[in-house]
Amino acid sequence: MQVKTKAIVISALKYQEKSLIVKCFTQSDGIKTYFVATAFASKKSMQKIAYFQPLTILEIEATHKNKGTLEYFKEIKMGYPFKTIHQNIVKSALVLFLSEVLHHCIKEEEQNEPFFDYLETALVWLDEHDEIANFHLILLLGMTRHFGFYPAVSNQEAPFFEMTEGVFTTYHGLSCLSEHETVLFKKLISLRFDSEAKLFVANERQILLKILVDYYAIHLDGFKKPKSLEVLIEVFS
Repeated sequence: MQVKTKAIVISALKYQEKSLIVKCFTQSDGIKTYFVATAFASKKSMQKIAYFQPLTILEIEATHKNKGTLEYFKEIKMGYPFKTIHQNIVKSALVLFLSEVLHHCIKEEEQNEPFFDYLETALVWLDEHDEIANFHLILLLGMTRHFGFYPAVSNQEAPFFEMTEGVFTTYHGLSCLSEHETVLFKKLISLRFDSEAKLFVANERQILLKILVDYYAIHLDGFKKPKSLEVLIEVFS
């Protein structure tokens, strides 16, 4: 079946000398994995390596056999050419980290257009703005809405956040954040991408990042700590 769709690159793995195996989150069909036979063939190749950098937004035409095997691109072009992300070391570290997170989070070969649109909008915002210190925290929390474990906010006056159930509580159990951590988490819940970037200091962002990674690990089977996490912590320290 021939499909025209937007796609966000999740990962690209070199195969032998000239080929790539590219995992994409497509607007039309969810996760799809493609074989690019001539990725390293020549500088004039249509399928340029630049297309397959982490979280690049593409517009593709592809052959989808939908048999659980590798699919094939027929045509590729940039859906949104990033202006700053791949030239800015902080933004590059962010997209590398987030691509790893998404690699472990999105498994389904089924359409999830609201999540695709949310992710695309967030990446365009990242490319167009400079005050991005809280971007990854806001995005990680926002994505939990689409994964089904966004925190219940009905009891936010309670002093502790219970990680397993995702609720605020008056009792400090074993799986609860401390009171200080809960205060930080409540602040994060109130943020949007264009909120004040200096609301947190560096060590508070590190605390929140650890909380969010732990929260994902609790709620998503098979979730692994991203290898680029330490790089991201170093960049924002």
